[in-house]
Amino acid sequence: MIERILPDWAATAEEFGDVPEDTLFPEERPLVARATGMRRREFVTGRHCARRALSRLGVPPGPIPRGERGAPVWPPGTVGSITHCSGYRAAAVAEGRVAAAIGIDAEPHGPLPSGVLPTVASPGEIAALGALGPGACWDRILFSAKEAVYKVWFPLTRRWLDFAQAVVEIDPDGGFTASLLVADPAMGRRTLDGRWLVSDGLVATAIALPR
Repeated sequence: MIERILPDWAATAEEFGDVPEDTLFPEERPLVARATGMRRREFVTGRHCARRALSRLGVPPGPIPRGERGAPVWPPGTVGSITHCSGYRAAAVAEGRVAAAIGIDAEPHGPLPSGVLPTVASPGEIAALGALGPGACWDRILFSAKEAVYKVWFPLTRRWLDFAQAVVEIDPDGGFTASLLVADPAMGRRTLDGRWLVSDGLVATAIALPR
């Protein structure tokens, strides 16, 4: 699914179920030693997807540590992103000489819980969602798009990005544009273009930032 909204130079892997815990490398086991069952399964299968995707770039299997704010630490010369939600895990990677960053996110295709939308969207964004009409859970797509924005922003800047610091405009034909309200030299731009997809009860969003 996720490969449908990413360029050809991105390698992907996904799972709709979970894999055995023995797929973890010894260095990764302490990272989930105290995690709940669900969190452990997400981590195990997410890392499994990441290794499968990296193998398509010719990268041999190895541990993928957790870095600052929980972000994956990718092998030298690569960039990537991992996502997971109920019933779905995925990873997307690319060579660092080709891509500056990748951000992917997956969510269940259903409305956001009551009261959540005003905490992640501005009044203008909420009004724009209302103008899109029926056809998809636009609030969930907007939330997912902002998650993908953060996954591109943080590895480059090492700075937090609040939901209010990116304004997302959704194209009902499968694209979105995020306007950053803060600047950072490491980004080199204030606008990010991404794509979204609804399939099999899931929402997926992706931003692939080329060099």
